[in-house]
Amino acid sequence: MKTISFLVFLGIVLAIHFTVNYYIYQRGLQALEGAQWLKTGFKWSMLVLLLAYPLGRLFERLWYSPISVTIHWIGAFWFAGMLYFVMSLFLLDLVRLFNVIFHFLPAPGSSKYLTLKLYTMAITVGIVVLVVIGGHINAWHPRISRYQIDLDKNVSGRKELKIVAASDIHLGSIIGPRKTAKLVNEINRLNPDIILLSGDVVDEDVGPVIRQNLGDSLSRLDAPLGVYGITGNHEYIGGVDRATAYLEEHGITMLRDTVVLVDSSFYLVGREDKDKLRFTGFFRKEVAGLVNNLDNGRPIIVLDHQPFDLDKPEMANVDLQISGHTHHGQLWPLGYITNKLYEVSRGYKKKGDTHIIVSTGFGTWGPPVRTGNRPEILDITLRFKGNHKAKR
Repeated sequence: MKTISFLVFLGIVLAIHFTVNYYIYQRGLQALEGAQWLKTGFKWSMLVLLLAYPLGRLFERLWYSPISVTIHWIGAFWFAGMLYFVMSLFLLDLVRLFNVIFHFLPAPGSSKYLTLKLYTMAITVGIVVLVVIGGHINAWHPRISRYQIDLDKNVSGRKELKIVAASDIHLGSIIGPRKTAKLVNEINRLNPDIILLSGDVVDEDVGPVIRQNLGDSLSRLDAPLGVYGITGNHEYIGGVDRATAYLEEHGITMLRDTVVLVDSSFYLVGREDKDKLRFTGFFRKEVAGLVNNLDNGRPIIVLDHQPFDLDKPEMANVDLQISGHTHHGQLWPLGYITNKLYEVSRGYKKKGDTHIIVSTGFGTWGPPVRTGNRPEILDITLRFKGNHKAKR
């Protein structure tokens, strides 16, 4: 049954992928009506772009090499290109529709009309390329998002706790050695008391992570109270046991529906990802069950990758929940969609006495491009015996 569901899902994704590319292909051929000599190159380019991402992911599993990685990168960039080409073509189709009514464009088939289409295509390609390049540059420059939260709780021997957290790193072919080293250096520079990784540390298949020895960088993460992580949906997609074992081998304590009392001061609760049920057929534990027997006089911090059902940590008297997953859409205007899907798509919200922080994530999924927001690392200071206020 799971295999059938996966094949149905894959079929839908591929159908959408081929349909979108066919639309771009047909509109490109129309634009090149006055430049027949460019059509052959255009057709071959579209074929390469169409097949690059699925072939790149397949080759990485069968034959990991610079060739497979290059194909993967081409396909990944094309995902962002597809979005902005489709948006541009929709706008141009609206112009064509208005032209049917008001007749403000040159006559179809005329030399002026053919030239106008060619220039329009060139300008559109130029704009999309610039947007994608700009988004790629943006994706390489994370910001530090700082939060200061006061908790009305006593912690013996500690007035505050400095947490540095990152989510959605997506280690793999796209997020490789340079980006991983940048993450580690930025986190260590903030001198955290504890480091928390809230899911999707690995981008599906852990194979490229192992081959590039990205764990060597992760093992340099340094905090006196340790480094903790949880599973995200991508760990489950790629094989959760293999991914978590690799992370454990490189200094990250993985919490899988488990609770630890850190420094005899506060509780850290790590939840399995919500998609555990979809991939294993087993339910994860409820947050209320995990914290039921804890001492509510101590701070309770929960890591939960997907920010669904935010009433549950509030009802369980959780002090702070850190989540990720949404990327806040990653590519504009998809953030408007994630705002509708999640109570908190990014940033901070207080529900009762529970503080919720949802990160936009450090890495990228699919295209190595961010146009809707900045990647980020969270720098959270918990101050104890405060007045329940949060500042950013």
